[in-house]
Amino acid sequence: MRVSNVTVRKRLTIVLLIGILVFVVIDMRLGYVQFLLGDNLTEKAKGLWSRNIPFEPKRGEIVDRNGIALATNISAPTVYVVPRQIKNPAEAAEKIAAVLNMSKEKAYQLITKKTSSVKIPEGRKLSHQKAKEIRALGIEGVYIGEDSKRHYPFGNYLSHVLGFAGIDNQGLMGLELYYDKDLSGEKGSVKFYANAKGERMNDMADDYEPPVDGLDLRLTIDSRINTIMEREFDNAEATYQPDGLIGIAMAPKTGEILAMSSRPSFEPNNFRNVAPEIYNRNLPVWSTYEPGSTFKIITLAAALEEGKVNLEEDHFHDPGSVTVGGARLRCWKRGGHGSQSFLEVVQNSCNPGFVELGDRLGKEKLFKYVKDFGFGQKTGIDLQGEGTGILFNLERVGPVEQATTAFGQGVSVTPIQQVTAVSAAINGGTLYTPYIAKELIDPKTGKVVMKKTPQAKRKVISEKTSETLRLMLEQVVATGSGRKAQIPGYRV
Repeated sequence: MRVSNVTVRKRLTIVLLIGILVFVVIDMRLGYVQFLLGDNLTEKAKGLWSRNIPFEPKRGEIVDRNGIALATNISAPTVYVVPRQIKNPAEAAEKIAAVLNMSKEKAYQLITKKTSSVKIPEGRKLSHQKAKEIRALGIEGVYIGEDSKRHYPFGNYLSHVLGFAGIDNQGLMGLELYYDKDLSGEKGSVKFYANAKGERMNDMADDYEPPVDGLDLRLTIDSRINTIMEREFDNAEATYQPDGLIGIAMAPKTGEILAMSSRPSFEPNNFRNVAPEIYNRNLPVWSTYEPGSTFKIITLAAALEEGKVNLEEDHFHDPGSVTVGGARLRCWKRGGHGSQSFLEVVQNSCNPGFVELGDRLGKEKLFKYVKDFGFGQKTGIDLQGEGTGILFNLERVGPVEQATTAFGQGVSVTPIQQVTAVSAAINGGTLYTPYIAKELIDPKTGKVVMKKTPQAKRKVISEKTSETLRLMLEQVVATGSGRKAQIPGYRV
């Protein structure tokens, strides 16, 4: 059957229109891919081609309040290998093993791994001389990445406070752990491009993304004061051979820690060779002890604030002991102090006299002040591992427990609790949160990005009571039982 010319033209027209439509669709799709998705697809492709050699950031330095560096960094390069770029693995393994003092078998196993890049464990934190030897091998596929390791220039100085950082520059203890996020920074890298065989694509330039260094940490610590404390520790160890030593110096009107130390100490640069029970225990905030007569300051503060005693007019007779609830509680002085004013009770640190003050207060008031001064709870200092101490459960406090608490026995406190409470007693009556970190500083701009200020928790006693306490405690040192603490030229 013969087809007419009109039908042929119609069919050709339809075919032509369909062809044009297909062409337009393909053209639009190509345009969409090229102009709208092009950059995104290129980046994805580059992502498949790219290989990263990481550049570690510098960990922020830790300095004292005067800018003296207490924790710094030492450049220590690290070896990376891109296995697919190694032409002769056996030969490369032998050369690398010789420089890094490792077995050829282990080196071969590492550089033939089915992965994009490998960090050689024995090649971490190298000296610059070792890094130079690795470079001199000229092995394609072996790279040296910038890295650093933590350094503590003063050895065991402030070791428990500073703590230490591990091989990955992560904080593991002390301030290094507490402020790890701020000190760490962000990694950078050198990005090069390789094909499916792992061979470098030399027609594509490497990309360098610089690391972001960590923030510097300025402390409230004054190295001059801490050095004096360490000197006195050395003298005490030489004279008495004690099992341990603890020292804290705090600014009473702010809560700033000016010095803190303890013995036994350790070398942060060599912490791996130290027993964990030594470096894990920061004694000034962790250990607990029976405070004894230093706790009498709290009882005296409570009695003065509540108007339970007139130090000059009220008198007390000390026969050498007092019987409470069937228990005989002795004074430290055999035979007692006899008749004395309560001012003399304070000066003589007379146990039976403080039992009387505790009795006048009653257990509810006495323990209220004990808790108000911060005992039985953490102070909130910015160091991990803080203890809480131990207090009697008020429901179980009888006459004996009340009496012994009044002169500092039968309770357990931490050194940081004690120094914080005594500071509140003499600073005008305000309990502050102790702190040891003062500022976080951007090392590039010098801008302060975090600044701590004194944090008052509560008013414990009045200014008038605090003033009386200062005078009374000075009398203890000037004429009373604390005369050995006198320092010529200073009011103590």
